[in-house]
Amino acid sequence: MDDGRRDMENGGSVLDIELDTCDKTSDVPDIEYTDVQEPLLYKISDRPPIHMTFFFAFQQVLVALSGSLAVSSFVADVACASEFKDIRTDLLSSTLLMNGVTTLLMVTIGVRLPLFQGAASDYVVPLLAMQVINKDFCALPDSGTDMGMTNGTLSMTNSTGVDINLKRQLAFTKLQEFQGCLILVGIVHCLVGLTGVSGFLLRFIGPVTVVPAILLSGIFLSRATAKFARSHWGMAAVTAATSIFLSLYVGHKKMPFPAWSRRKGFFIYWYPFHQVFSLLIGILVGWMMSALMTWTGALTEDTSNAQYMSRVDAQSGIIRDANWFKVPYPSQFGAPSFHTGVFIAFLLATITSILDSIGDYYACARVCNVSPPPRHAVNRGIAVEGFASTISGLLGCGHATTTNGGSIGAVGVTKVASRDVFVCVAVIYIIFGLVGKVSAIFITIPQPVLGGAMIVMFGMFNGIVLSNLQVISLSSTRNLAIIGTALLVGLMVPYWLEAFPNDFSTGNAFDDNIIKTMLANPNLCGGVVACFLDNTVPGTAKERGITAWQECEKQEEVRNYSEGPEVYVPLLPGKWLSWRVMKYLPFCYYRPKDQSVHTSTLPEQLQNHTE
Repeated sequence: MDDGRRDMENGGSVLDIELDTCDKTSDVPDIEYTDVQEPLLYKISDRPPIHMTFFFAFQQVLVALSGSLAVSSFVADVACASEFKDIRTDLLSSTLLMNGVTTLLMVTIGVRLPLFQGAASDYVVPLLAMQVINKDFCALPDSGTDMGMTNGTLSMTNSTGVDINLKRQLAFTKLQEFQGCLILVGIVHCLVGLTGVSGFLLRFIGPVTVVPAILLSGIFLSRATAKFARSHWGMAAVTAATSIFLSLYVGHKKMPFPAWSRRKGFFIYWYPFHQVFSLLIGILVGWMMSALMTWTGALTEDTSNAQYMSRVDAQSGIIRDANWFKVPYPSQFGAPSFHTGVFIAFLLATITSILDSIGDYYACARVCNVSPPPRHAVNRGIAVEGFASTISGLLGCGHATTTNGGSIGAVGVTKVASRDVFVCVAVIYIIFGLVGKVSAIFITIPQPVLGGAMIVMFGMFNGIVLSNLQVISLSSTRNLAIIGTALLVGLMVPYWLEAFPNDFSTGNAFDDNIIKTMLANPNLCGGVVACFLDNTVPGTAKERGITAWQECEKQEEVRNYSEGPEVYVPLLPGKWLSWRVMKYLPFCYYRPKDQSVHTSTLPEQLQNHTE
């Protein structure tokens, strides 16, 4: 398979240079697969052909787009701006632009794994909980004049335009609060990475803590998946079944694929095209099914029926109304302001986001078959996410960006982990954020088609998260009890608040809202329980899996990797890496001068040391 791939590309080999990520100096050995059933088609440092890179990236864009659309819609809802199409469009443009910017920063400067940075639902879930708890969340304040309101409820009439203007102002006020609070928590988030606190947390956060917290996130996303798929379960099932069949049942087969080169001209080579593009093919099959059923009249035309959203023309008006060119700018909804409740909700979301991201880094490293990320890479990744959160606040996104678990699942399905693919993904999202007509086309993908793709994505992601348990002792009663208890609490407490909201009361409505916001978050509940028990119940580092995650030399005895630790080295001039100050910066990689080959940049070293 490697020989066949080299026929299609120039280079793409693993370099053999001296790197240090475990406080030891040694040449990176030749690494081969030993315990991976299916090698990656493209490793992290491989460079697929340009046309293949575009299609790989386009597939990742499509499978991650639904999450960004959902989070942006949720922000509009909690900002009481659902009925204002221009505000929703501006929010979505900002979201798509920040997806691209943050992904580009993460791949080039951050942890440097193939990670897509998408809209973070962690920041929206507490706000949704606040909206559910507070029935007057979107009620207009009493202006002292007759504006068609009764008991704080907005009148449906708007003949004078006064009520609509007040509601628009209310939406701007809430968005300004989101902006200001997001900027503040973004600074805190960035400082956690720059000061090395995130790396320090790795001493206490291991698989026993991370797996329950991240798995609860994947389980919670089943609700969002059901909302997309419910409009037509048959269409969602066809989309998911197509992707599963192509990636799993016949994934080991190859199919003929036409190609052209100067040396060979037009020729046919055998390639697992159906496996690599299984998700994209599944989406296209579901989309065509929707078009056929719409054309034949098999789908309802009643806009109040849930099945209406499975039609291809259900959201066609978005394309017509979208602007051709829109540039999000700072404070586009007004000057940032502050709200205590929102700040606390965002701060809690930041803690959860950091925990999620650390787990996602390790999950991505595992699916890419590379060593666990060293502390300097984790610190840079967290710092980049915090910096991007601050920029998201300035642009008025109403949410931060964080590592998208679905894209990790997509890498596991397609076996394409090339970093170049995610650079292309970033560029595409930046274009989508600036050109409204282009992004509007993909917004019209029928909801059940997106739901079917999410079934495959998050199903694969949950499996990858569970695979991290192989480095802990599963025969340990301690570990089994902690994981089981954390999962139970993470599912039980949010359900209790949802089913019996009046059971919890401290006598103070403000305190109730804050506490309920925390307890309604399954990641936070399960993660806190798992972290507390894992660090207080006696257990060895090897039993807890800490040794396997943090000590590379011991991990090498268990698993051989497809690439060395050079994948985590930031793109900086070689001589910069030897500066002594790098040794004392927790987010920098340090290489002593006696290890320096020359003072060229890392890309030049990659080119000079390829096989």
